Amino acid sequence: MSEAEQAPASAPEAAAAVILDALNATDSNGTEALNATAKFVATPEGTALAYGSLVFMALLPIFFGALRSVSCSKSKNSSDMPETITGRDAARFPIIASCTLFGLYLFFKVFSQEYINLLLSVYFFGLGVLALSHTMSPLMSRIFPESFPNKQYQLLFTQGSGESKEEIVNYEFDTKNLVCLVISSVVGVWYLLKKHWIANNLFGLAFALNGVELLHLNNVSTGCILLGGLFVYDVFWVFGTNVMVTVAKSFEAPIKLVFPQDLLEKGLGASNFAMLGLGDIVIPGIFIALLLRFDVSLKKNSRTYFYSSFLAYIFGLGLTIFVMHTFKHAQPALLYLVPACVGFPVIVALIKGELTEMFRYEETPPEDEATKEESSESEKKDQ
Repeated sequence: MSEAEQAPASAPEAAAAVILDALNATDSNGTEALNATAKFVATPEGTALAYGSLVFMALLPIFFGALRSVSCSKSKNSSDMPETITGRDAARFPIIASCTLFGLYLFFKVFSQEYINLLLSVYFFGLGVLALSHTMSPLMSRIFPESFPNKQYQLLFTQGSGESKEEIVNYEFDTKNLVCLVISSVVGVWYLLKKHWIANNLFGLAFALNGVELLHLNNVSTGCILLGGLFVYDVFWVFGTNVMVTVAKSFEAPIKLVFPQDLLEKGLGASNFAMLGLGDIVIPGIFIALLLRFDVSLKKNSRTYFYSSFLAYIFGLGLTIFVMHTFKHAQPALLYLVPACVGFPVIVALIKGELTEMFRYEETPPEDEATKEESSESEKKDQ
């Protein structure tokens, strides 16, 4: 999380590593160098409004993304099917992220920053349009009246023929989804042309919500490995080298939430921003979503672990802001969020005597469940 940032001028696994690595690269840590060149003294009211808004915006994708992850885990539609992160994925992710971060660092050192950011803008434009469209889809389904002529479509790509035919893409959508796509495209063009902070936040919230909804940890142990690994990764690259600082200074993409501290003075044209990297939302968020699905699996009609981890996130983010203002130095939010989000639910599980049950909880990817159903049906036919 960063004190202030000057507004920029208007102008499968490796892919996930690029995006999440970029999210962490725009943490509070990396923007301290920006602040050295353009200090802005915010009013107490402006500071309170900015950080209050950032905390509120950070909670939205975690809360709603976690709720949507429950139904997403049961979906058989390939467009809504989650990507499951295993223990092996979690263990090697910090290594992949480190290589990606250093690769971006070399790219910005060797090639022109202008052309790299142009390429990244086009890339995140496409991703942002799809993410925002997917985010808006459930809302549009409620807004449109039942009399709305809603036609169904299916985009199907297969490989091979006969019995060896294999589905590569099976995407089902309707007219409402197309309306969402058009609206998202308008926001995308607005961002591409103006780089306005509101358009940036719309894309950022969509990325975060989709990340929490569609990235699933298979068990609590995997979550602890992932959060612990990225905790070390974050601290090392921030305090041990200038790599993350350089990438954060150079990277222009909607992979952070921003809110102007001079909004009260300059209105929507404000240009001095407090910011929060999406990595500080998505990384703890997928762990909180896992605990919600664990609550559902207990079938006790309570959400104890979800609410305890959600409150822990609020506490950790608040502590980050407090320490930052106390020491007048940008802070890596994961340094406080990881211990809080892991520690609080573990303490609750110890008190309730459910620690073993929590760590034994295992999620089965939807594709594996479908395979099991098919095999059981074939066995019944054979009998």
